[in-house]
Amino acid sequence: MRYLFLLPAVVLPMLFVSPSRGAGPVAFITSFGGGEVGAINAFEFDLASGALKPLKQTKGVANPFFLALSSDGKFLYSNYSTNFGGKEPEEVAAFEIVGRTGELKALNRQSARGTVTCYVDIDATGRTAVAANYGSGSTVSLPVKADGSLGEAVSFFEHLKPGGDAKTKSHAHAAVVGPDNRYVYVPDLGLNRVLVYRLDGATSKLTPNDPPYTDFPAGAGPRHLTFHPGGKFAYVINEQGNSVTALAYDGTTGALAVKQTLSTLPADFTGKSYCADLKITPDGKFLYGTNRGHDSIAIYRIGEDGKLTLVGIEPSLGKGPQNLAITADGKWLLCANMPSSNVAVFRIDAAKGTLKSAGEPTALASPSCIMLLE
Repeated sequence: MRYLFLLPAVVLPMLFVSPSRGAGPVAFITSFGGGEVGAINAFEFDLASGALKPLKQTKGVANPFFLALSSDGKFLYSNYSTNFGGKEPEEVAAFEIVGRTGELKALNRQSARGTVTCYVDIDATGRTAVAANYGSGSTVSLPVKADGSLGEAVSFFEHLKPGGDAKTKSHAHAAVVGPDNRYVYVPDLGLNRVLVYRLDGATSKLTPNDPPYTDFPAGAGPRHLTFHPGGKFAYVINEQGNSVTALAYDGTTGALAVKQTLSTLPADFTGKSYCADLKITPDGKFLYGTNRGHDSIAIYRIGEDGKLTLVGIEPSLGKGPQNLAITADGKWLLCANMPSSNVAVFRIDAAKGTLKSAGEPTALASPSCIMLLE
């Protein structure tokens, strides 16, 4: 969770305009902070040039660290906290997306029942929201109503340290719905494992799976998880170990099995760095992971067996690359550099997976998450 509180003092000014005809994806990008800083910003993304054109800014969203988008593209969800990291439980907020103008209509908020709510996901049916609470070490699920608004939490699990004693070292860092919508996966940096829950799509309730978790290599600190589009593999980026782990996924039991772990850093790097996010191209050929400290993006080729081969490590064009997004056509990668307050855009080489800058990064106050509405 490093770099979380490195925030600028002011919001960078920006002119928001109407969308043009033939517009590309709408990029919703958070500005993480309270007061006037906290906002969800909408941009039109130009698929020809890679340019970000401001559309709309939704202010008054308190500390929106992470976003989730419903599969039908009608609703957007965010964590919400007037005192991020305080003692009071934080919230999950629901918004209706108004056309493709970037406008958001606030629907409601519900308690996440924990602190430092750092990740939100929506299941494939759009009827369940799940969230991870990093500070208090817990996972929560909430039903989503037909109008996109949220009901009160129906599942809540506090994570325990190995041995079953106090939960003080648990740090749930993500809650990800699996590809078949039957399981939810929670990387816990403190417990150094990925917990697995079964999801009841009809009730939105979670129950611990059997097996209930997968342990990770010592010192890894699993942070974010994503599934390969082929449905057979999963990948986890490890914040503390500066590494990425490839896993085999068993859709029948929900189990994950560690296959390989590779460093995200150059062999000669001796400074401090902490991984943050990872994304896979839609064709399943390449994986990208961020290094905060080395300030770079590690690039891997994905083999037919799911294992990774390092392609290269490229500068992120900003400090503390926090979050990544890849367009549905697989041609562009966007990178939110939170401490340096900019969003960098790269063209992806379809054959090699290498990255080429699309130009000067776009200035934006404390960008922490990018969600693309295609």
